[in-house]
Amino acid sequence: MKRKATKALIAQMVLMSSLSLVWARQGADTSQNPPAADNTKTNQRDQNPSEPTADKQKENPSDRQLAQQIRRALMKDKSLSTNAHNIKVIAQDGAVTLKGPVDSETEKQAVEAKAAQIAGSDKVTSDIQVRSK
Repeated sequence: MKRKATKALIAQMVLMSSLSLVWARQGADTSQNPPAADNTKTNQRDQNPSEPTADKQKENPSDRQLAQQIRRALMKDKSLSTNAHNIKVIAQDGAVTLKGPVDSETEKQAVEAKAAQIAGSDKVTSDIQVRSK
């Protein structure tokens, strides 16, 4: 009786070891994992002191209100993707800079048009990139 129990226990241990090896090999397969994000170029660009970034936005009421109005207009448009909803809106002295990725050229134009409608077309700078598919 003890022999049968020992053999069964050994069989279970061998099976578990085999499964562990299979799972470990699958986890090591990097072709299934997406590549790591690399924002090096974007981060270098944003280190430039003349480059507008969200942390440099003025805290005066008119700029905050302008950014808020554009942000609301973007969020209200449910046809836009999550990427378009997450565009950075930076207002400085009445001028607006838009930064970030969108899914299509149509979305880029829609975001730019909403900002221009609120701030004025001559006050909007677009640094929006269209993501390649």
